[in-house]
Amino acid sequence: MTEAAGKEKEPLISLRGIHKIYYMGDEEVRANDGIDLEIREGEFVAIVGKSGSGKSTLMNIIGALDVPTDGEYCLGGQDVSDMTDNELAEIRNRMIGFVFQQYNLLPKLNLLENVELPLLYAGLDAKERREKALASLERVGLKEKWRNYPNQLSGGQQQRVSIARALAGNPSLILADEPTGALDSKTGREVLDFLKKLNEDGNTIVMITHDNAIAVEARRVVRIHDGQINFDGDVKDYAAIL
Repeated sequence: MTEAAGKEKEPLISLRGIHKIYYMGDEEVRANDGIDLEIREGEFVAIVGKSGSGKSTLMNIIGALDVPTDGEYCLGGQDVSDMTDNELAEIRNRMIGFVFQQYNLLPKLNLLENVELPLLYAGLDAKERREKALASLERVGLKEKWRNYPNQLSGGQQQRVSIARALAGNPSLILADEPTGALDSKTGREVLDFLKKLNEDGNTIVMITHDNAIAVEARRVVRIHDGQINFDGDVKDYAAIL
C-alpha cells in the first residue's frame, strides 16, 4: 500500500481553537470559547445546546456565515477562517446546503424556481438547472408539484422543498438549523426520518437543535454549554446520561 493510500482521509470539518468574542459595551461575551471539533464525511451529527449556549454562533461559523475571532476552521481542506465575504459566499454555494426552521422559500417563485436558486447563483444554464432541480424534487417526493407555490403546500412539504433546494447542488454538507422547529410532532418525525434516509444515502448532515429529543435522532451528539463542548460522543452514550 502506498503512503497516500494508507493515509486517513482528512475530516470534512476541522475546527481548532475556535473563539468568537463579542463586545456589549464594556462586557466581553465569549460565544465560542476554545472549540475543537472534527466531523467526517458521511456522519450525522447533532449540535445541541440551550439558548445562549453558543450553538448558533458555532453553526454560523461551520456554515461559513461568519468567521471566528481566533482559531482555524477548515472545510473540505480549505481554510475558511479568514476568508472575505465574497469567498465565504462562494464556498457556501459550492459546498453547503442549508435547511432552515422557517423554510426560507420565496413565495412568488414556484417550487422548481425555489430549488433552482442555488444553481442559478452557481452559474448553471437553464436546462441543467431545471434537470437538477426536478431530480432534487423527485428525491423528496414532490416532483409532480413543481408548478405549485409554497403557500399551496403544508409545512412538512415546504420543509421537504427546503431540503430539495439544499440537495440540488450536490453539497458536501447539509446544515439543518432546527429543521423541525416549525412543525407538529408527526410532521417533524417525517422530516427527521427523511434526514436519516439522506444520511444513509451518504450525505453528511450537521443538525442544530435545542431539543435533546431531536438530538438523539442523530448518530453522534455534540453538546455546547457556555461556549464550550462538554459532550461529544455516540448518541447511545448521550441518551444514557439524559
